[in-house]
Amino acid sequence: MNAIVPITEFQAGATSAIGRADAPAIQIERLTKRFPGVAGAVLDDVSLTIDRGDIYGIIGRSGAGKSTLVRCINALERPSAGRVLVSGREITNLYGRALRTARRDIGMIFQHFNVLSSSTVAGNVALPFKVAGLSRAEIARRIPPLLELVGLAHKADAYPSELSGGQKQRVGIARALALNPSVLLCDEATSALDPETTEQILALLRDINRKLGLTIVLITHEMHVVRDIATRVAVLDHGRLVEEGATFDVLAFPKSRVARSFLSGLVAHELPPVVASQLLPEPVAESDPVLRIVFTGEAAHEPIVAALVTQFQLQPNILHGRIDYVAERPLGVLTLVAGGAGAKLPDLLSYLASLGLTVEVIGHAIRSAVTRRHSAAR
Repeated sequence: MNAIVPITEFQAGATSAIGRADAPAIQIERLTKRFPGVAGAVLDDVSLTIDRGDIYGIIGRSGAGKSTLVRCINALERPSAGRVLVSGREITNLYGRALRTARRDIGMIFQHFNVLSSSTVAGNVALPFKVAGLSRAEIARRIPPLLELVGLAHKADAYPSELSGGQKQRVGIARALALNPSVLLCDEATSALDPETTEQILALLRDINRKLGLTIVLITHEMHVVRDIATRVAVLDHGRLVEEGATFDVLAFPKSRVARSFLSGLVAHELPPVVASQLLPEPVAESDPVLRIVFTGEAAHEPIVAALVTQFQLQPNILHGRIDYVAERPLGVLTLVAGGAGAKLPDLLSYLASLGLTVEVIGHAIRSAVTRRHSAAR
């Protein structure tokens, strides 16, 4: 990826004529959206606060209402109820020229790039300037720094047919930043890209956020995108907000079953269905407790299973587990059958808690023949 050149005159929101500097970047208050002929609300009483400088992820399955929410933020869709404020100014009650002026503070990039095939890279980036009425000389002066910012200085005269998908998305980012917005909305901006290019675009967005203080809102169903870049995250399900908080906290300790299930491809909170179906809700004769242990911080690197064997003489059976990194912090989830725990279970749970681990009994499993023989031998 090309290096990003600092631009001294480029500053997010520098020319914004709306809002207050002390207000949140985006305030969403009890937003509801219904469409004619569609049963139920696409968005149902959603409230969010997005602070300045955040990289904020909004995730959910298809049909959760993510794209409708982002279109309400820039008033491409009008909510049925509730309101949206950008930098303290309500967007949902603006029309005409006032709305067009307000939208200069809100850049947007899309999944399929939306570049004009008949225009060069420079010509595509020039479009917002032309709409804003800038002179040719001013446009010519402003385009090079933007292309430097997104690593396309050498592609100014190229046409979209000569560009890769990642380069087309960089054109979209440069164009979205042209009028110095304070907020950048990204609607599935990496979904059409291969994994390597996705990482490059995320690195670019992260660098832009850091250098310019730009608030970025990511609408995505790709969990790794949220893990890799978002500082905070909200989870939507059927139009309702089911989880919200710091990304690490939501991934490590999801509060709702919906979020736990949705995040299972990234963090091993949920057992595979074929394994989960064999668990019992209550203990019975010849059963052992099944523990879910969440590892964070330095504890993620400790030999916990070995300690359980040596200190509590357990016969653990590991069912499911994974260790990952979120915001450069280790996060691991391990689910195991605590074979032979018996009356030692309260002490075992206290020991794990003393190490700073989060542990819960999620069910019970019929004791294996090996564990039974081991217990009988003792």
